[in-house]
Formats: sequence, structure tokens, C-alpha cells
Amino acid sequence: MGWARPSPVSPAPAVWETGATVFKLDTPTALLDSFRPKDRRLVDLPSDLKFPLAVKDYLAWTHPGGGRVFIVFATPGGVPTGIAFDSNAGSAAPAMCSWCHTSSVGTGVGLLVATLNNNKRVGVMVCSDLSCREKLEEQANRAGASVRPAMEKLMARVGLFASDALKIDLSGAGR
Repeated sequence: MGWARPSPVSPAPAVWETGATVFKLDTPTALLDSFRPKDRRLVDLPSDLKFPLAVKDYLAWTHPGGGRVFIVFATPGGVPTGIAFDSNAGSAAPAMCSWCHTSSVGTGVGLLVATLNNNKRVGVMVCSDLSCREKLEEQANRAGASVRPAMEKLMARVGLFASDALKIDLSGAGR
């Protein structure tokens, strides 16, 4: 089993909708530096990433062996911020993603857990593979609407989880 492909990134930011948060990661080191120092040792980068990366909203990937999911995002005015999650397999019961508010059965939505400190871990019920963008784009396409308002809400929820639950300074201070 290989790496799950990171969410696609267009090389031409000029064609993206107005309002998208776009950031650039020039090197693998820049990508790793977006994570908290205690999380960097957990991060396994997909071997097929080509740098520099222009990222629209967020970049997410899963470890091929399962067990870990990674996201790098930026909020407006913030710096690229990475979170390393431990994942579970989900359950057969229907569940709703706390970030994109889509529902799924089976392993589509599961508990992703990140380390707060040596004594505490914080979890969130979200799309197990962090495919929120694709689900929101599909909904918007079916409705003939722009995905941008839903993406702005999604990115605000991701940022709120990082800053409130994990106490990550989204300005990049302390990294």
C-alpha cells in the first residue's frame, strides 16, 4: 500500500477563487517546520511531493500503514501550521464531521487525536482522510454554488481546533 495522495494543488494560483488562503512551501524542511517541534518526529512525508508546493487552503495526507493523518493549513494572516493526528478506523454508526459537517457511515468519519502535552491528548470527529475539501466541492457543484463560503467556514473550524484545543499559536510564534 502506498501513500494516500495529498490533496491536489494547482500550480497556478491566479485561477483560484478569490478569498482562498494560499501559501507556499519551498522545501521539505519548510513543510516539517510548520509542525510543532514535538510533532516533527511523527511526520512522514509522501515521497512523491514536488517542491516548491503552492497550497490552496490545506494539504492533507495519510500514512500508508494507517494510524496517522497529517494536515498543513494556514488561516488568513497566519503561517502554515501542521497537525499530526493518530487515527482510528471509525465505526459502523453514521457520524458527522465536526469540520465540514458532512455525514458518513463506516470509516468515513472517525476520531482523530493529537497530542496537547505529555499528559493530555485532544480528539475531534472529522473525515478520517481529511477529505473535507473534496466533499464540500462536490456539494457546491451539485448545488451550482461557490465552494468558497463553505471553505472559509471549514478553515475557521480547523484554525479554532488548532488554537483553542491544541494551544497552537497560528502566527507561528514558538515554532
